This record gives sequence, C-alpha cells and structure tokens, in this order.
Amino acid sequence: MDYEAARRNMVDSQIRTNKVTHPGLLAALSSVPRERFLPADRAFAAYLDDDIPLAPGRFLMEPMVFARLVQLAEPKPEDRALVIGSGLGYGAAVLAHLVASIVALESDVGLAARGKDQLAQLAIHNVVQVTGPLAQGWAGSAPYDLILIEGSVEEIPQALFGQMADGGRLVAVVATGGVGRATLFMERQKVISHRPYFDAAVPALAEFRRQQGFVF
Repeated sequence: MDYEAARRNMVDSQIRTNKVTHPGLLAALSSVPRERFLPADRAFAAYLDDDIPLAPGRFLMEPMVFARLVQLAEPKPEDRALVIGSGLGYGAAVLAHLVASIVALESDVGLAARGKDQLAQLAIHNVVQVTGPLAQGWAGSAPYDLILIEGSVEEIPQALFGQMADGGRLVAVVATGGVGRATLFMERQKVISHRPYFDAAVPALAEFRRQQGFVF
C-alpha cells in the first residue's frame, strides 16, 4: 500500500475540507506516519475517516475530529501539553511538531510500552510516556498549557482542571444525552469557562463516566 499517497489524500480530502487551516498542524499530519501507530493487522485502515480499535476501550480517533480538536486548542511552540488516553502515541507524535513538550498518559500498560517504542523509533524526543489512571491526569509535570483527551467523556474531573496553567486550554468531546460535542475549556485566574464548537461522535473513555450528582 502507498501510505504516503494515502496520507496526502487524508489531509486533502478529510482535513482541509473540514475547516482545518493551521499550517503547522497540516504539515504535521502530512508527515507523521499514522500507520505506524496501529496494530500491524490494522495498518491498512490508517487513513480511513473512522475510529480504529487499538485495544479494548481504546481507539485511534477519526482524523478529522482529531485535527479539529487540536486546532481548537491553538497549540503554541512554547506550550507544555498533556495527552490523555494516548494509545499508541499518534496524537502525541503530531503534537510534538507543534509544542515544546508533551506528557502522554495511558492506563493500558501494553499500549504505553508500544507507544514509547514507536516514538523512539521515529526520533520524537519531546514526548514523555507515562502510565496511570487517566482521570487523575499527571500532576507531577503540571501545570499544562494544553490538555487533549483522546476519546469522548461524560465529565471532566476537577483533578484535570487543577492541572491547567493560567491561560491553559483543555479540549475533549463531551457526550451529554447521547450527543458528543467538541468542547474547549479555558482557565483564567483559576476560573474555568467552556464552550462547545462542533458535534462529534467518537468512542467513549470508560474512565470518564459521569458520577452521580456531577454538574459542570
């Protein structure tokens, strides 16, 4: 299979046509070999406009939704980022071209180990792979200017808001009433505001199910 041609087609037909205009992001999507971040028997599906299973409860997010989420977060070269539910590391690999440093958090030990391996093989050195409960974030390297959650969630735990830097952005697909919406959360002087931007259907991360009595 000609993966380079498939990658160009993904960017031209799925990404550019869906309001993604960030030059650095388009360049990263054009250069990162998405097929390297899938199990070998699923590499053929790398550039389809669909979510692709990685392991039970883990998926590689649909390219268009992923790209629009990253653009919504407005990544900056000086940013410190946290990627939650990093899977085999594709999202972290793309962000690595756009920000200063990344912590990639994955609770599946096997996925995390393989992701770390793949990032090393591609000589991506500004990503630190860690393993732990997703909903707790990674306080040891906080605060973060940008937090990306790779999967839909019913709630954002307060622990993650507490790890945002002043002016920090958190992006996620928040599912309420069966409808997922890509949402930007912003921190300003310890006050969190949020705004939904577009509808998106992506698989849920079980670790972020809504707790009884939770209110945004």
